[in-house]
Amino acid sequence: MPKQEFKNPFRPGAGQMPPYLAGRDEETQEFARLLKQEIILDNMVLTGLRGTGKTVLLETFKPMAIHAGWLWAGTDLSESTSVSEETLALRLLTDLAIVTSSIVVARQEVPGFGFRAESAVAEHKLDYDALVHKYKTTPGLVADKLKRVLEDVWAELGGRGARGMVFAYDEAQNMSDHPQKEQYPLSLLLDVFQSIQRKSIPFMLVLTGLPTLFPKLVETRTFSERMFRVVFLDRLSKDASRDAISKPIKAAGCPINLSDGLVGKIVAASAGYPYFIQFICREVYDVAVQKIDKGQELVVPMTDIVRKLDADFFAGRWAKASDRQRDLLRVIASLPDCDEEFTVHDVVEASKTLARPFSASHVNQMLAALGKIGLVCKNRHGKYSFAVPLLGQFILRQPQ
Repeated sequence: MPKQEFKNPFRPGAGQMPPYLAGRDEETQEFARLLKQEIILDNMVLTGLRGTGKTVLLETFKPMAIHAGWLWAGTDLSESTSVSEETLALRLLTDLAIVTSSIVVARQEVPGFGFRAESAVAEHKLDYDALVHKYKTTPGLVADKLKRVLEDVWAELGGRGARGMVFAYDEAQNMSDHPQKEQYPLSLLLDVFQSIQRKSIPFMLVLTGLPTLFPKLVETRTFSERMFRVVFLDRLSKDASRDAISKPIKAAGCPINLSDGLVGKIVAASAGYPYFIQFICREVYDVAVQKIDKGQELVVPMTDIVRKLDADFFAGRWAKASDRQRDLLRVIASLPDCDEEFTVHDVVEASKTLARPFSASHVNQMLAALGKIGLVCKNRHGKYSFAVPLLGQFILRQPQ
């Protein structure tokens, strides 16, 4: 087969399905367990750093749910979704209508016009207009209106053999309440689903997002701790990382095989993060095919590939930080466990070697600001971590 006909199987895009999903069997089995619930006692929070494959795994859950008899609704959640309780309600109704719009709830005979005109039958479907009409004509608060719509929808779906419905929302860490505006969309979402689940309506929430998501849910409604099963996506093991590299190569009939040593270098450079595996492998194979075509010895420029990864993945996020914030990030990157967790105290102590060390109050303020631009996450135990995997290594590579 001519080398130019080979199509690189690796796809390093945001939410792009990899050619082989490696190392996520336990998470998949956990979701399969949740699908067996008769009464929804556990919803799911799928969380992890960027690049760990949350969106991809969520996409693999969808056919599982449908095959098990569940319906599926959902989308990405942007900040605009949680501007108000009303915008959240419209988001839910819009997603719901995609699933229900083909359901005929009534038929009405419409008489024809003219001497011999035949009558026609008009079908009334559970489409967006019908859902919105039901919502607007229900008295009460937004929560009352939503509950009524969801209860009535289930009365139709349950009678048609549906097992239940999964409401799946990606980037759910973007949701928040706005007490200053007296708008509580995140609270509304949690309250509504807890209420309908208590009525044995099998509508299950699956939320994905950064590690800030679950602490935000618990802070919003303490019952969230009992409402959700939290699944944390970590980096892949070495064996799973090797599978993510070697199995797509074999399945695609690649004209070039990678040596065990080179596969090991890719595993080490990627640290087991799925996005980095896809990125590095795509670059490696682009280089490999060109060199083999020209009869050259295969020597992979790993340093150049890492430099390209820096420019494509890290540089945009780094550019958001001010000079003083970068000073703080360099202090964090110097910590022995910077890619795990760190505390304010750790940062303060490490900064004492600087000409301008950081105080605890200053660190707290700056970490909050870095959290808003997506560089740092705070977990429930008062510890912090980088929101981007391998960010510490990137920072150490940057000139001061």
